[in-house]
Amino acid sequence: MSLITCEDVTLSYDSKDVISGLSFEVNEGDYLCILGENGSGKSTLIKAVLGLKGTSKGKISFGDGLKQREIGYIPQQTQVQKDFPATVWEIVRSGFLNKMGFRMYYSKDENAKALEIMKKLNIEEFKNRSYRELSGGQQQRVLLARALCATTKVLLLDEPVAGLDHMMTVQLYNLIEKINKEDNITIIMVSHNHDAAMKYASHILHIHKDNMYFGSKEDYLECPVCKKEDEKVPHIVAGHAKHVDKCNHKH
Repeated sequence: MSLITCEDVTLSYDSKDVISGLSFEVNEGDYLCILGENGSGKSTLIKAVLGLKGTSKGKISFGDGLKQREIGYIPQQTQVQKDFPATVWEIVRSGFLNKMGFRMYYSKDENAKALEIMKKLNIEEFKNRSYRELSGGQQQRVLLARALCATTKVLLLDEPVAGLDHMMTVQLYNLIEKINKEDNITIIMVSHNHDAAMKYASHILHIHKDNMYFGSKEDYLECPVCKKEDEKVPHIVAGHAKHVDKCNHKH
């Protein structure tokens, strides 16, 4: 079942179109990796999916009862965020805030759920620690726990392994894959890591100002965009890929 559908969308930044005619859909259980160079519009697309930015043309819709506020989101961290003076327990439970309305206190069930998620991510021992005292990998697990408190359907992750060493990167990728396969939570991940996308993703959205690809990982592996060929690339038109004669894309 389609959870998120993007139909012939144009997105603008500073009054200039950065993405035009984009159509794709994300289904339950998918693992979608969004690839593209800096400035290609990935961050603008994230904001549109989260409802933080409108579309210039087209529309983004949601199915299976999914609401934008129910998408678990992990943004790229700034240094200020890394130094945030709160406990791990406070940050993890804040994932419930969008569901609480005017209620002032976390419920017994919410506290139990937060603790269950922390155990699953092996961060229970950090419960009373200050977030800013943790390593980068530990902080990302805390943010992942927070996002899982916010959703049971979709996780949207923006460069979640940025700044992590190799070991922590592999551990986080494996953990996200486990959440996708065992908990059937749909993953949408923005990444610059082509190799990781090929290993973990089920689908690829490759954004470029002139030419784009959306489809399965298997088809992406066979397409010229992935092979760095210059002859033809899949170009999205009305949600389907067609080939155009030229490709100036450098991957």
